[in-house]
Amino acid sequence: MGDALIVTIDGPAGVGKSTMAKRLARLLGIPYLDTGAMFRSVAWKLGPGAWEWPEARLEAALDDFEYGLSGVGEDSVLSLNGTPIGDEIRTEEVGMWASNIATLPVIRTFLKRAQQAMGEKYSLVAEGRDMGTVVFPDAPYKFFLDASVAERARRRFLQLRELGSPADLAALEERIAKRDAQDRNRAVAPLKAADDAMVIDTTGMDRDQVLGVLKEAVA
Repeated sequence: MGDALIVTIDGPAGVGKSTMAKRLARLLGIPYLDTGAMFRSVAWKLGPGAWEWPEARLEAALDDFEYGLSGVGEDSVLSLNGTPIGDEIRTEEVGMWASNIATLPVIRTFLKRAQQAMGEKYSLVAEGRDMGTVVFPDAPYKFFLDASVAERARRRFLQLRELGSPADLAALEERIAKRDAQDRNRAVAPLKAADDAMVIDTTGMDRDQVLGVLKEAVA
């Protein structure tokens, strides 16, 4: 990784990783890498059912994908083939597509290389599900954020309501539990904390409290 500073923040869906990673990256004056957006953008670009494609077809499609990163903190911009990735990838449906393609070694290998290439070029706060265990195992600062399924569903419900999107709390909780099971039990790079990561249960903590813990650990 050369002289780049790499901080990893892993954890399950809906735990607040993105918010904390953006704010920490701003404090450190470095880019924020949303690796979940990379999986979502692949899923969105390939479309539904792509996880059932033959490996050769997936490899051919991925050959045309090139990621870029610019900006700092919450102003970081991740682009695919020169186009900034936007809110089109943020639906619950695309999230499930992304969870499906994340089980495929060909997808994970491609994105791991793309993420490591960015880590060679930039200091990063890299947020995802296997940043500390697989992609940047030598990162000097590793965190794993967690919270109960009920708390994460509540946060997502409030987020969707703020965006003006109708949501069913019970359905959200069921979907998050299902995604947890898939992410934690997949054969390739299952969701888990790195052995040397600081694990933070954010249930009952507000954003400033979580950021304070992160900031103190990296300072």
